[in-house]
Order: sequence, then C-alpha cells, then structure tokens
Amino acid sequence: MRVVIAEDDALLREGLVLLLSTAGVDVRAAVDNATDFLAAVTADRPDAVVVDVRLPPTFTDDGLRAAVEARRVHPGLPVLVLSAFVENSYAAELLADGGGGVGYLLKERVGRVEQFLDALHRVAGGGTAMDPEVIAQLLVRHRADDPLETLTGREREVLALMAEGHNNSTIASMLVISDGAVHKHIRNIFSKLNLPSDEAGHRRVLAVLAYLNAS
Repeated sequence: MRVVIAEDDALLREGLVLLLSTAGVDVRAAVDNATDFLAAVTADRPDAVVVDVRLPPTFTDDGLRAAVEARRVHPGLPVLVLSAFVENSYAAELLADGGGGVGYLLKERVGRVEQFLDALHRVAGGGTAMDPEVIAQLLVRHRADDPLETLTGREREVLALMAEGHNNSTIASMLVISDGAVHKHIRNIFSKLNLPSDEAGHRRVLAVLAYLNAS
C-alpha cells in the first residue's frame, strides 16, 4: 500500500513514517503543509493518505480542506484524518460524498499501533473508521426531532459500531448476538433513516453520515 502523509509536527510525522514503513507500508511522501500534500497526491497517486486536520498556514482546517480537495480531484481517494480534538463536523464533511474510504482518529490513537494500522487498512479498503470518542460524544448530542431517536438502544449500538468501521461479523461478536440479528438491526436502521433502496451500495456510509450530522 502506498501512502502520503501530511503532518506539520516533525516528531509525529517522522514517527508515522517509521511506524508505517516498519509495517510494510510504502510511504511515498511525508510533508508538512497542504500545498505540498496536494502536489504529492497528484504526483504519487497513493492508495491512501493520512492528514492532520490543522496544517499551515492558518492551522485551522487547512488539512481537512486539502483532503476534501484531493477527493474531489481523485474521487474515492481513501483519507484517514488525524486530529487532536473531537470535531465531528470534519468527519461528516469528508463522508458527504457518500463514497466511503474515510477515517477520523484522535492523534492519541497513533500510539496504539495495531488499532491505527487496522483503521488505515479499513479506510484503504473503502470502509470507515471513526474514533470511538467521537461516537461516544455524539451519543449525548441528539436533538429531540432527530430521526435517530426512533432507533432502539440496540440499533444505536449497532450504528455506533458501524461508524467505527466494524463489519457485521465483528459487530455480532462484540455485542454477543448472531450475524442474523445484526443484519436485521441494520435493515431496521436503513428503514428508519429513510435510506433509499437504490443506494444499497452506499447505505452503510449514508447511515454513518446521518449519525455524524445529527449532533
């Protein structure tokens, strides 16, 4: 897997390069700003990118904007965003095109090497990998008129695990229920969120997007 990294903190950037290289990932470029990141994506056509939300020059959302632009120019480009804080609107903006291949992790997760690498591979494979802390905070932010309020407690648990990027079998194992029960809960989620049947290939991503946009 070929990866481009955009991280302005030199220690973290070099740490990411070492971590990924040791894991057999081909790091094609590691840059510290949004402009060089976009140039590297165009030049190297990576299989996935790892981007800090806050990059020079403004240190606000330059990295996010660059990631969104990269996905516009290169549709479906898998993006794993790193942030020091929970800012769920950033994750929602990346998911807005419905294409999947998006992850949002707090930087503290990088030190948990297996979790970080698992998230990167899930994103590179077209899935999602939302930080559990983002999901935890969203659970207490729903509005009274939110369609998610129609979900049962178990359906909310399933949707939260979907947002973290887990597949059906893993969800079944984590909740100690059958695969068939997971399929049933997911069908109910799609129905209650009014996700159209002709979007079957993207309904899982659309459900996660609805979840993120509900706060």
